[in-house]
Amino acid sequence: MASEESFSRPLSVLEAVRSRRSVRAFTAEPVPRAVVEEILEAASRAPSGSNIQPWKVHVVAGTAREALSADLRAAHFDPADDQAGAEYTYYPTQWFEPYLARRRKIGWDLYGLLGIAKGDREAMAQQHARNYDFFGAPVGLFFTMDRRMEQGSWLDVGMFMANVMVAARGFGLDTCPQAAFITYHRIVRRHLGIPETDILLSGMALGHADPDAPENRLETERAPVADFTRFHGF
Repeated sequence: MASEESFSRPLSVLEAVRSRRSVRAFTAEPVPRAVVEEILEAASRAPSGSNIQPWKVHVVAGTAREALSADLRAAHFDPADDQAGAEYTYYPTQWFEPYLARRRKIGWDLYGLLGIAKGDREAMAQQHARNYDFFGAPVGLFFTMDRRMEQGSWLDVGMFMANVMVAARGFGLDTCPQAAFITYHRIVRRHLGIPETDILLSGMALGHADPDAPENRLETERAPVADFTRFHGF
């Protein structure tokens, strides 16, 4: 069992932000509950409108995680399964530039590292299914909120999730936010006892990145500040 003392020294805030990435292969090394709690406590300092703090978190590990993963993978590979159906649309219904090119690039860069050829739908489906095993991470998190909340609260939960990912880096851990789970929110809801009054916003894998996995060599590009910023009055 890993101890808190075995984790890396805390990173500076800038180091944590700059080193955050979406990891798609983890080791089985456990993450102590006390560390997860400290990450969530730090993340709860995220801002929210009028301090309403709309986020809710369900954390899974051990046999609970294994049982959930088994049901999710079974549903993913069963064409007759009728449990799929997202409650909200994550991506635009029609893509346009520059977002389409960015989406295609990261997809083919990842598949290239994994040796998945263009058009190999079976290999792509197998890779997508790894979402439901949290890419091997020992801990999974699910973020929900009361469905009566409006768009401002979605922003609040997003800032909370960003804090979770950055705080995890402070412990030398990595994460992968996963919208893939919203497709099977009914299965997640049943396993974790999430009430119908709450909406599942995202999942997230948490653990130690596998240094030998080829997919973890993926380097995503970022547009320069000048591309997305306009300064006024400077």
